Amino acid sequence: MVGKAGFVKSHVNRIASETRTELGLGNLDLLDPLSLAEFLDIPVLGLSSLQSQEPAGTRYFLQEDPQAFSAVTVFSGPKRLVVHNDAHESGRQASNIAHELSHGLLQHAPTPALNSIGCRDWDQVIEDEAQWLAGALLITEKAAVWTVRQRLDLSQVAQRFGVSVDMARWRINMTGARKRVSRRSA
Repeated sequence: MVGKAGFVKSHVNRIASETRTELGLGNLDLLDPLSLAEFLDIPVLGLSSLQSQEPAGTRYFLQEDPQAFSAVTVFSGPKRLVVHNDAHESGRQASNIAHELSHGLLQHAPTPALNSIGCRDWDQVIEDEAQWLAGALLITEKAAVWTVRQRLDLSQVAQRFGVSVDMARWRINMTGARKRVSRRSA
């Protein structure tokens, strides 16, 4: 499938497969995003580790409105650092970190966080690319099909791959795993 910027999902699936192979992981193995970060030499910080430097901001994102912030990549020249919201449940944290690492694997250039009037600057194309790769890293297409064949429910899939139920649902839906299994069974 090609998007408006020439995004090819099969290419991203290949990146996920090659990355997993380099990590020594098979399609059904759990990928630990922190191990991937270490492999890529990208430090990862939990937002709570910044409380002493920025108490009001961290309190807001960790306690008052934790859904307002998931993760961000911070650049210093060519070096990247991922800061993620460690108040989220572990499966969501895995997705958040994998998403930010995917920007690195896709070699996305840094973009300004805010536009000229101070609003969040958002490039939907690169965000979608990173989301697709994060999902493919965490639950490969083969794994999604396997989970449907095994008749695992979404909470079992989430537990097996260390992701949220939302990510498990999204990957099964986006890979067409149910349709693929039902076609083979027919």
